[in-house]
Amino acid sequence: MKKIIFLLLCTWLLTGHITKINARTGVNEKIFSLLNLDYPGLEQVKALYQAQKKEEAAQALLNYYRERKHIHHPDINLENIQLSPLDKIRADNAMQHIFYGQDGYEPTFYGKDINWKYWPIKDNEIRWMLHRHKWFIPMGYAYRVNKDEKYAKEWIFQYMDWIKKNPLLEIPKEEYEILDNSSLQDETENNRFAWRPLEVSERLQGQLIQFLLFLPAQSFTPDFLTEFLWNYHRHATFLSKNYSEQGNHLLFEAQRMFYAGTFFPEFKEASEWRKSGIDILNHGILQQVYPDGGQYELDPHYHLATINIFYSALNMGTVNGFQKEFPQNYIDTIERMIMFYANICFPDYSNPCFSDALLTGKQYTINCYKKWSALFPDNQVIRYFATEGKEGTLPDYLSKGFTTSGFFIFRNSWGKNATQMVVKAGPKGEWHCQPDNGTFELWFNGKNLFPDSGSYVFAGDEEVMKLRNWFRSTSVHNTLMLNNQTIEATESVTKLWKPEGKTQILVTENPSYKDLRHRRSVFFVDNSFFVIVDEAIGKTKGTVNLHYQLCEGRIKLDTQNMSLTTVLKDKSNVKLQCFGPKGMKVVEEEGWYSIAYRQRAKRPAISFNVEKKDDKPVRYITIIYPFKDKNGENKFDIRFKNKSFNEKGLEVEVKVNGKSHILGYKL
Repeated sequence: MKKIIFLLLCTWLLTGHITKINARTGVNEKIFSLLNLDYPGLEQVKALYQAQKKEEAAQALLNYYRERKHIHHPDINLENIQLSPLDKIRADNAMQHIFYGQDGYEPTFYGKDINWKYWPIKDNEIRWMLHRHKWFIPMGYAYRVNKDEKYAKEWIFQYMDWIKKNPLLEIPKEEYEILDNSSLQDETENNRFAWRPLEVSERLQGQLIQFLLFLPAQSFTPDFLTEFLWNYHRHATFLSKNYSEQGNHLLFEAQRMFYAGTFFPEFKEASEWRKSGIDILNHGILQQVYPDGGQYELDPHYHLATINIFYSALNMGTVNGFQKEFPQNYIDTIERMIMFYANICFPDYSNPCFSDALLTGKQYTINCYKKWSALFPDNQVIRYFATEGKEGTLPDYLSKGFTTSGFFIFRNSWGKNATQMVVKAGPKGEWHCQPDNGTFELWFNGKNLFPDSGSYVFAGDEEVMKLRNWFRSTSVHNTLMLNNQTIEATESVTKLWKPEGKTQILVTENPSYKDLRHRRSVFFVDNSFFVIVDEAIGKTKGTVNLHYQLCEGRIKLDTQNMSLTTVLKDKSNVKLQCFGPKGMKVVEEEGWYSIAYRQRAKRPAISFNVEKKDDKPVRYITIIYPFKDKNGENKFDIRFKNKSFNEKGLEVEVKVNGKSHILGYKL
């Protein structure tokens, strides 16, 4: 494939690549009927148009936009355009029709005559990302920084080429969200990628920045302006009638619709677009955010994205005089969401990769805190994270539970050398949530020792979906299952949360299968190690599997004592030992984890398996003991003091290196 693309590209370069744009394509007169020509500043445009001087009217309209000062876009500073080396590469590649789309794939050559239907690998993300035109803004940066008209000329060519080759067709709305095996063919099949509402909204947002970047260009003619505005209006009209049903897609679309109506108030429908976006956002923040601040997809990456959706709309409204459209509860909820995120992340600003989460870069996260701090100047915790501890203060607590969302954080410090466990055990999440209730990540002394599996890919053909389903399955998370079958229900109930004292306790229970529920009790002992009691309760018989997934690196597995110890070079290691019923077996399994799209790393994974032959509960006790000295010898002994399962309580005795601890609770 790469060789073919290379040969095509060489042929193209040898024959010469000359972008042809008609010097005059003619004014798209439709635009004047879409604009409110009585809008302040358009007096000359109206007069010229009524005098049948449409070319002069288009020129006056272009002059108006080039001189317009009263509308502000807070997401770009035109006085300080920066062109990063990566953006320069993407812009120059785009000049050759080598387009950047999804981070998990190499930029792809789409032909001298751009083939917007090209699908090199049957991953839906490739098709969707192509229609987001993610290289257009880097081309704009390159134009502004280098003052080279070729970037503007090529952008206009590609913009118009896309319009010509991607007509808007009417298809069943549900086709936009079919992940594989759509029955549509040819143009209609392309339509479900090119005109999926989320991609339409992405273009609505991106084209505002493109408009600002390229507006001074010589190639940005009055004729092109009318085509741009007509196409933009078509996008906004389509989206206003085809919002996604729910989830973060709906919020993204609403935020971008609000952007459209705010940035282009000259359109007759602008106020309707703004109201549509605001109404959805004001409703969505109540529907999608729990009272404790967690977003209902229970995915840290999408939680962060949702914060920024709500923040961006509010910020755009604030700088353009529409802040009053957002009630105080909306603003307060954003602050709760930020505090939720600050609590679940680790000392290096990294987020747990629960569900479909990707790992967010540190600098990006700090930049988010800086924006949020400007909105909430009195919040000293947000200020602390915005300044990397130079200003502000840390929370006056350590461990924290978000009992509605089902996220629980044990920590002995906020510093880099902290011991911190984040447990996910909550309600039924929405689309991006995985069937992983009870899973956790554990940070110790600067390292994540138990990273969650992530997602790797999202949607596509059978091969892609096979990969997605592997990373989503319960068996690749730190939790319990039956017969290695993905859990049927994710509705964990918090039985007990005790975040203070010498021993901190979490007890949750999930109705994982019909007639088999999973109770997990987590004890954080002496601010240094963890004891986890797992109990499989119910009539169902079969093999109970208790899975653990570790970080990259070598382990020593002791099958006789049912223990493993990591052998890592840095001073962050862990010993895990499981005590279970007679006949328990430990099995090494395939282990991978992913922190970025189509990037994965191999890691050790094990399962402790017990045959459940009757109605009696299967009970495990696991000790997880982080330590710094890789040569350290740690000896454990654990036993149940209550010999059988008790609905109302638990008591176990744990001996660690000769020291005894009695752990338990009463409900």
